[in-house]
Parts: sequence; C-alpha cells; structure tokens
Amino acid sequence: MKKVVIIGAGPAGLTAGFELLKKAPEEYSVTIYEESGAIGGISRTVKYKGNRMDIGGHRFFSKDKEVMKWWMDMMPLQGKPSFDDIVLGREKTLAEEGPDPETTDRVMLVRNRVSRIYYQKKFFDYPISLKWQTLKNMGFTTTVDAGVSYMGSVVSKLPEDSLENFYINRFGRTLYSMFFEGYTEKLWGRHPREISADWGAQRVKGLSIVAILKDMFGKVTGIKGDKVETSLIEEFYYPKYGPGQLWETTADEIRKMGGEIVMNAKVVRVNTNGEDTVESIVIDQNGVESTVKGDIFFSSMPVKDLVEAMNDVPEEELRIASGLPYRDFVTIGLLLDKLQLKNETDIRTLGNIVPDCWIYVQDTGVKMGRIQIFNNWSPYMVSEPETKVWIGLEYFCKEGDKFWNLSDRDCIMFGTGELVRMGIIAPTATIYAAHREKVKKAYPAYFDTYSEIDKVVDYLSKFGNLWCVGRNGQHRYNNMDHSMATSFEAVKNILAGVTDKTNVWNVNTEQEYHETAKEETVEEETSNG
Repeated sequence: MKKVVIIGAGPAGLTAGFELLKKAPEEYSVTIYEESGAIGGISRTVKYKGNRMDIGGHRFFSKDKEVMKWWMDMMPLQGKPSFDDIVLGREKTLAEEGPDPETTDRVMLVRNRVSRIYYQKKFFDYPISLKWQTLKNMGFTTTVDAGVSYMGSVVSKLPEDSLENFYINRFGRTLYSMFFEGYTEKLWGRHPREISADWGAQRVKGLSIVAILKDMFGKVTGIKGDKVETSLIEEFYYPKYGPGQLWETTADEIRKMGGEIVMNAKVVRVNTNGEDTVESIVIDQNGVESTVKGDIFFSSMPVKDLVEAMNDVPEEELRIASGLPYRDFVTIGLLLDKLQLKNETDIRTLGNIVPDCWIYVQDTGVKMGRIQIFNNWSPYMVSEPETKVWIGLEYFCKEGDKFWNLSDRDCIMFGTGELVRMGIIAPTATIYAAHREKVKKAYPAYFDTYSEIDKVVDYLSKFGNLWCVGRNGQHRYNNMDHSMATSFEAVKNILAGVTDKTNVWNVNTEQEYHETAKEETVEEETSNG
C-alpha cells in the first residue's frame, strides 16, 4: 500500500484525500497534516456566540459538472423550504425527496445571488448592469462620459500588459475609474497598472459590457444563449451552516474510510533527494518535530513556503518563490439590531433588511472592501435571524502592517466607525457581539516575482511524486471549484500512472476552462438535481 501525505486540510487537500480513498482504498493510505486547528482553510466557518462567519464568502456554483455532483453527493440539495422561505412564503425550486433543512443539518440550500456596489451612498448592481436605476444613479453627464469612453475602448484597444488595461478594454476608462481602479488598489495594495492582466483573465474572465448586454437581452426576450458568465449567475447553493460545514463533513468521511487528519501540524521542512523525488516532510507540533516519510505528496501550502522548506533548491528558483507576494485578510463580525440601509428591492427578507449577500464598498474614502450579510447566505448562520443582523466587514491588508497589528478592540472600533461614516449604521447602534478573524496569505498576488513563476512551476513539476494543488499550492487566485479540480486532475493522473503535471497546472488558466459547460446552459446546471 502506498503512503500518501497531504499538506493542508483545505478544499484541495481534502478533495485529494477523499478521492484517493474512495476510488482506490486498497492501494493508498492517506494522512493529512493541517497547520491550524480548523478544517477548511479559507473556506472554513468560524463560530462565535451562536453565530457563524463565512471567511471571504463562498458561493457553491460551478460550470464543472464533476464538482457540482461531488457537492450534491456530499450534501444533498434541500427538498423542503428553509426557515426564512417558510416565514416569508418565498418559493424555491426544490429537490424531490431532498432533506428538510428544518430537521436535517447535512443539506445544501438554494439561495438567491444578490450583490451590489455601494458607491457614494448609492447602490449599483454588481456586476455593473445597464438598468435605468444604474443610469439614474450615475447621472446624465457621467452616463454619457461612460458611453463615449466605452466606445473609445472598442475602437482602440490597449495592450493587455496590465490589469488596468484589461479593465479599460472591457468597460471603458470612465467605468474603470468609478468601479475598478480604487477597489482593486484596496484589494491588492497596488495600483492596477502594476498588476498582471492574468488576474483579470482568471477572476473577471468573459465579463464585459457585451456580456452584460447579452445577459440583459436574454432576460427581456426569454432567449438564452449557450454561455452565461459566472459573475452573472443569479442563484447558488450553500451549506446550511456555511462552507466549513461541507469540509468538516468531508473530513468525517475521510476518517470513516480510514484516512487520518493531524491538526496543528506545521510543515517546516520538505526533504528531497535533490533531483526528482520528495522523500519526507518534517512537521512541528507544539515545538516537537517529527519526520514523516511517504510515497506520494500533495501540497496545498503556499508555494513560497514550500520552496523555502525544500533542500537543494537552485538559487534562481528560490529567489522567485521567496518573492511571491500575498494579500492578507481580516473579517470583523458585528451583531446588530438593524442597518440604516433601506430594502428598496422587491425581494422579501427577514426584518426587511437589504437582500445582499455581499456589498462591495467602492468608495476610496474608507478602507473597508466588502460587507457580508450572513443572514442572506443562510438564516441558520445567525442565532436570531428574525430580530438581529449579523454582518462581516472585510478588509484587505498585509500581515504585520498597522491595520493587521491593531488590537481586537481597536480594529472593531475602526470598522464600526467606517460603517457610521458611510451611513450604514447609526452612531447610536447597539452592538451585541463582535469578533475579529485574521487570515494569512488569503490571496496569492500577481506582481513582484509572479511574472517569473513559470520557472518555479517547472522546478516543482520535475518531482514525480509531488502534486501542487489548490489556491496557494499553485499561487493562483482559484475559486473553490478550481482548487478542487486541481485535485481531481492529480488523482486521475496518479490512478493512471501518469506523472506529467501539465493538466493540473492548466486548471483555470484557459478562459474557457470553467466558464462554459459544453452544450449545456446554466439553467440545466443549477436545476434541482
């Protein structure tokens, strides 16, 4: 039996372990080593005084049918209404014979996708739409400027050698300045002209004014095209208790199949033969080091940390890996009576709060990047969903900077003050509970030595028994489904006796990879299954 060692109990690591144990239980033993005390990585759910926080927000939708089936097998789609739908009389398309979320925990909910931009105290659709309300909010002069600017971008394309030019080519300079420039600088701490266009190609993908117009035309006429951009999807699935519930469930299934998950085990060294094979890793548990040998190794730890932990790394590859940048993340959870924002939509909600899952804060006068309203992700994330609003304030920063080093109290006061200035809560608002959560290396960044990363990829790929998977494992801003897909591909290769890594590293690098499902429409993929 071959011994498989997996670094990281996030989506990629857990998917790899589950797939190997499910498909070849007699051939492989699996042990997963997780540095922290929590399952799920950035996809974990944080519990605080009866409320739950989704770190970063995770919509469960993919155009990859294998991923969708995997999710549904792990947590079946609801067959009865959820608490808020019962109270409000809202109707959803439910799965025949699916579980009842009121009586069953292992269940995936059907949720409405509502996200908007909050800019100069007005709401704009996210992604930007061309509805009358959008044009009204922008005003006549700005609307004309945006139209002229966009037409200019159609006639004269800029070279896509930066994220700035990538956005301008798709939206025109006016809309770019309003809705992309400042927010992107908040997110990355760098101006978009300093960031590779690769980030836009992976995250924004086919979204553009043309895509928005096609989507609007389809809704008005009822004629649907065979492609709908991921950012325009209006419905998604969500575990009853947040994304961490799915990964905690997966971890339980791995243990049932004989796999082992070792928590609070930090990998500090990776021992190779100096040529083409990883021989062992050294883990640190509470200051005690031990060596773990294996036949096959999966790594979802940051590429920077992996390479720095390896022996005999060539100077050039070590320099590039050590220079790979990351963006760190802070979420502040606040439990309140209400928000000052009025629900002016036709979507009914508990307490008539605004229906958004996310609110993107484009104003550059505040540091806050996004606001999550956990009530709208799932009513079961909130201890008192009818009378309290549980929100998450999201900040992008750098480990060790002034914001990161704030005390919990000062950080919570800072976030609360920004909410008051934006008019989102009243100065006299009562805060019933507050919690600050830090996440290191949440976002692999696309600047500094990133432009040279192919040399590191080539170096890592020469180790036949090492498989780099997931967001940080590949230094690629993957969504959860892409991270899972890297493990699917790696497992398929292992079972087939293939050591070539090309298909694993190619996940989410080509624009069409997950953006379209061949000969399938989005409606078919999001139907009750």
